[in-house]
Amino acid sequence: MRRGLILAVPCTWLLLFLLLPMAIMLAIAFASPTEGIPPFTLGFDPSSFHSLFADTYYLSAFLLSLRIASVATLICLLIGYPMALAIARAPLRWRGTLLMLVVLPFWTGFLTRISAWIGLLKDEGWINGALLALGLIKAPLWLLYTNFAMYLGIAYFYLPFMVLPLYARLSERDVVLEEAAADLGASPWQVFCRIVLPLSLPGVWAGSLLVFIPAIGEYVIPELLGGPGAQTVGRVLWGEFFTSRDWPAASALGIVLLIVLAVPATIWQWRQGQSR
Repeated sequence: MRRGLILAVPCTWLLLFLLLPMAIMLAIAFASPTEGIPPFTLGFDPSSFHSLFADTYYLSAFLLSLRIASVATLICLLIGYPMALAIARAPLRWRGTLLMLVVLPFWTGFLTRISAWIGLLKDEGWINGALLALGLIKAPLWLLYTNFAMYLGIAYFYLPFMVLPLYARLSERDVVLEEAAADLGASPWQVFCRIVLPLSLPGVWAGSLLVFIPAIGEYVIPELLGGPGAQTVGRVLWGEFFTSRDWPAASALGIVLLIVLAVPATIWQWRQGQSR
């Protein structure tokens, strides 16, 4: 009975805030769009799902979101892995301070940080001002509302989600294995490729999923930093809900997005089970 009472709390939470909203969204996805409040009529109308695969607009949004999330995940991995490895190899008394510096941006509001990047990237911002003062450019660079600004913003905001799982894995590594490989004549690069990297792959997978899954449905960063051509899934969902008021199409898009995101998460869980 005690075990059942303990499990009842998370099960109730998942039922109320995960399964029930998914069921409501699925019911709206099969509804028919109408003019009114709410703008749909419940029933079984699969036309919303048909339009997702027939209209290239939605397919383009999916492909663009997949590309943005993949590139952002790769950028976070290339930047976050050396950071996590450096923290894991730092003296024990410094690791807490270094980890605090990694998560320090989370102490500031999300929109406040985006506003700061807008101030840095705009034509009269600090970056262009510094480049003009140094004489490196003659006219301000167009940095804001570009793909560069969007990738930069996503990589900046989700970098801690890559660093923390990597650090958790790298901090558990056995240093004796690295020392033994070095004693047997392995170069530092061989030690990294044959020992450090393979042992840290679970952290790589975990960090990549923690960045990829929220990045593929990101709305705020592409809206405020990206250009008008960056029609990601998040921006399309916003437009369908609040501009076109086609709630069945938006719900169907959300269901498909959820299924797409469940695939890599399921594969990762299966790989974790196989490794255990």
